[in-house]
Amino acid sequence: MIQTEVKLNNIKKSFGETHVLHGIDLDIKPGEFVVFVGPSGCGKTTLLRMIAGLEDITSGELMIDGVLSNDLPSSKRGVAMVFQSYALYPHKTVYDNMAFGLKIAKTPKAEIDRRVREASEILQITDYLDRLPKALSGGQRQRVAIGRAIVRDPKVFLFDEPLSNLDAALRTKMRVELATLHRRLGATMIYVTHDQVEAMTLADKIVVLNKGKIEQVGRPLDLYNKPASLFVAGFIGSPQINFLPKEFAERYGANTVGVRPEHFRVEAGGAIKGTLKHAEKLGNETFAYIHAGVLGDITARIDGTLAAEPGQTIELGFESQHIYKFDSSGKRIE
Repeated sequence: MIQTEVKLNNIKKSFGETHVLHGIDLDIKPGEFVVFVGPSGCGKTTLLRMIAGLEDITSGELMIDGVLSNDLPSSKRGVAMVFQSYALYPHKTVYDNMAFGLKIAKTPKAEIDRRVREASEILQITDYLDRLPKALSGGQRQRVAIGRAIVRDPKVFLFDEPLSNLDAALRTKMRVELATLHRRLGATMIYVTHDQVEAMTLADKIVVLNKGKIEQVGRPLDLYNKPASLFVAGFIGSPQINFLPKEFAERYGANTVGVRPEHFRVEAGGAIKGTLKHAEKLGNETFAYIHAGVLGDITARIDGTLAAEPGQTIELGFESQHIYKFDSSGKRIE
């Protein structure tokens, strides 16, 4: 499998007077699994489609494998895209769906057969090659869509929210399969999702987008432990980080402070006191939802063996090294 570098230099996108992307600079190393993540409307799918050649680039430079690719048609860029909707031909078998693009490219029949069977073995769908898509589960259909990309032997794989149509259990299973596939192929992969759990579990590098700009780029745990802004701190992490207001933050020399749920501990005389609204008891842990007066609602991840019932008073403490401090512009204070 080819490993390819992708570079974006000051990429901008406008639809008429509406500016969608505001100068994206990004280096994607050969063989990296990079995830674009952010809320709806942040520009992540538009950016992916520009790399694929499905959207025009307003300005800037897109380099794929060292070649300026702004004006190259999709078929010449060496990319393969896996869509959210699978986009399979319902009247064609799994084999024919995977082989179709190669047939159009007039690839020799023996080579088509070799590539389809090799990809089907990688994805464990060999037993389904004679079936129609309607006879497959959602996860199997997604494997076929990925197989159709693999047979093209692309320079770059592009994934547009490929797991969003699957149920929660199957999404978890497919995340593992995608991570395993990346390690096996060693290919450059760019993946779009709004789900920060997918980003954290799949990515070598996460690109957090907000309103058409990059908020932060980094390894998953770097973004979790050292968020550059309020936005990144609030977007990365589940359950979401707790932000405490200025009245509380001023004692730490900040405009806002953040404390992640797992960094709270229940202790008498803790800095925060509130009333338990609800407790989600999951066995090994409990998510406690607490109303703390002027500090608002707080989520704490506490020991699952701790007795916690709605209406009781909870006092919480935390270590100062676990505080994230932010200034009035939303930037983290080191």
